[in-house]
Amino acid sequence: MTTGIRILLVDDQALIRLGFRMVLEEEKDFAVVGEAGDGEEAVRAVERHRPDVVLMDVRMPRTDGIAATEQIVRAHPDARVLVLTTFDLDEYAFAAIRAGASGFLLKDAQRYELVAAIRAVHRGDASLSPRVTRRLIELVGRTPEPVPQHDPTASLTDRERDVFLAIGRGRTNGEIAAELFLSESTVKTHVGRVLAKLEARDRVHAVVLAHRLGLVPPEDPA
Repeated sequence: MTTGIRILLVDDQALIRLGFRMVLEEEKDFAVVGEAGDGEEAVRAVERHRPDVVLMDVRMPRTDGIAATEQIVRAHPDARVLVLTTFDLDEYAFAAIRAGASGFLLKDAQRYELVAAIRAVHRGDASLSPRVTRRLIELVGRTPEPVPQHDPTASLTDRERDVFLAIGRGRTNGEIAAELFLSESTVKTHVGRVLAKLEARDRVHAVVLAHRLGLVPPEDPA
């Protein structure tokens, strides 16, 4: 049985998949367990290979990355989808995140950014760059979303609520630690508790939830 982080590559261009495979297979804790050329193939490949992380292109023939992400997340809630695209964070990529993707990365990202993003998504951190986080927050602020019938933050402690609001503003663990005068390890513990209590898959969805609840003004992305 394959050990380490199991990765599925999904892109309609074989050369791009080959490039990612060559980069990722140099990491000792990564294992590329399969490939797919479109969303329809991706859904079947996830069922067959059970990857931990799916690198998902957005714009593909037949079934696109948005529809595939939604199907994969629904059928395999433990799988994490990292959206890859040649375009900056646009409505297509944001739709994939709303469909359940756990992160977003441009295809021209540096190697260390790709590797770090995969590890973050696998941990459930779903770390995004500040630029991408700001853009995500802007899109959330402009997109109508249904408000939950109950207050999902009611079970949070005061400190956990502070951490949740900081996540909603796109803060990293280091920035939250500095703002709240806590150690990063303590912040990480709080983040884990916040996500569990809110039943959020990861930080990306905590950001979306914070804005859906109106707890973070759309004009406060920094």
